[in-house]
Amino acid sequence: SGPVALETPRNVERVNVESAGQMHEAVAARAKKADVVIMAAAVADFTPEKPAKHKLKKNGATSVPELKLTRTVDILESVGKTKNGHVVIGFALETENELKNAKEKLQKKNLDLIILNSLKEPGDVFGSDTNVVTFVDKKGKVQKLPKMSKFDVANEILDRVKKLL
Repeated sequence: SGPVALETPRNVERVNVESAGQMHEAVAARAKKADVVIMAAAVADFTPEKPAKHKLKKNGATSVPELKLTRTVDILESVGKTKNGHVVIGFALETENELKNAKEKLQKKNLDLIILNSLKEPGDVFGSDTNVVTFVDKKGKVQKLPKMSKFDVANEILDRVKKLL
């Protein structure tokens, strides 16, 4: 987990990280031993090329410092390419061409299942206990679930994991 104030759920091993690189290392080390990997983190696609070691202060500056970005490692894609028979599940939050983009992500990242969240659905993706999701599996089967609690969505995901195993 990146920096959060949330408590660690019981029976969960939590590894605290501060960067996408650290998260990649932590996930890669544990994914090798896993039967199932469910990736729900939204890790930044880009990171500063040269992170500042301290706060950048204005101090009368009249221009904004130039910021160069580099691509971060795609952790989900990395796990999918090295999965060696274990089940890999990812999430997609899309704002347009939702199903098409989710299917492309599923294939590109070699996933067994992708859970599509759409900001266009009245499911309160963020800041709510409910959600509307669509499951897309590698065989092309699409299943849109009704609005339900995130707890129930998690149970639906775990039921699908059982079938995949």
